[in-house]
Amino acid sequence: MTAIDAQAGNIQGPPVTSFLAVRDLHVTFPTEDGLVRSVDGVSFSLEKGKTLGIVGESGCGKSVTAQAVLGLHKGTRAEISGEIWLDGTELVAADAEDVRKLRGNKMSMIFQDPLSALHPFFSIGSQIVEAYRIHHDASKKQAWVRAVEMLDRVGIPNPSERARDYPHQFSGGMRQRAMIAMALVNDPQLLIADEPTTALDVTVQAQIIDLMSDLQKEFGSAIIIITHDLGVVAEIADDVMVMYAGRGVEYGGAPDVFYSPEHPYTWGLLSSVTRLDRVREDRLRPIPGTPPSLLNVPRGCAFNPRCTYRNTGGIPCQVERPNLVATTPGHTVACHMPAEDRRAAFIGDIKPTL
Repeated sequence: MTAIDAQAGNIQGPPVTSFLAVRDLHVTFPTEDGLVRSVDGVSFSLEKGKTLGIVGESGCGKSVTAQAVLGLHKGTRAEISGEIWLDGTELVAADAEDVRKLRGNKMSMIFQDPLSALHPFFSIGSQIVEAYRIHHDASKKQAWVRAVEMLDRVGIPNPSERARDYPHQFSGGMRQRAMIAMALVNDPQLLIADEPTTALDVTVQAQIIDLMSDLQKEFGSAIIIITHDLGVVAEIADDVMVMYAGRGVEYGGAPDVFYSPEHPYTWGLLSSVTRLDRVREDRLRPIPGTPPSLLNVPRGCAFNPRCTYRNTGGIPCQVERPNLVATTPGHTVACHMPAEDRRAAFIGDIKPTL
């Protein structure tokens, strides 16, 4: 199964080769004000040992997509449709208890804020012990040895002593390392990292990214990294999905998305990043306007109110929503502009360097 097929949503039957395959995923939340369409037809695939970066502005549906993969919306008011295949098992229609057995074992998540994700009343070591014993028939002593071993693997100094400390006694970077240790204690085959470097200084960010890369090589896990930091994506991701208003608007290999982006929204994201390899002659160029409310997504292409190229492809962007179409093998984009016009428009823009 190819990434193009997954994005086009034209795969029939169970997945054959992809470890993770998400097809036409929709997640909506009924509210008093209306239906919030947090995820509106997202598709992607991921192999073991590979990393997918999901990028976009806050509120575009990145975290909700990840939570749906983990089955965290089961038992809530969320309405979910589509398919999520994990190693041949379909998760959307699966029983909540069956998904719970997979969560933390075969698939795991590093949450955005480790201080709120970790329980303040229990030591770091005891929380890792609990995560391990849920899925293994091990004594507390055996689980404690495993917890100390994992803290040592993620670079916590004096792990046997620090395992007895509480979350507030760890720095931000150390708490994130502890979260990674907890996520990996059961050797999951899928690891989802939701903004793993947020609120960390650049030195610690680099350490966390290097740590994730090293552990991926050791465990062979598939990784989904959710972030708005394009530098992090360029450093670690093999493939990139750009999301806007609950939909994937561009999908492809990291070199394709960074060197030859095809969607005006992707151009805007790249143009708003500081460049260190050239003299800055003017201010950064932010994307005009604000992201739409997922209660009232614009008709047609959701990006059209902010797009300076709308209606240039001969199709009214305010009326017809573009589908993801392959432009080159493995690279898809949802835009009405003809490919030649998109590439010509991007020539004058700043091209990022990986």
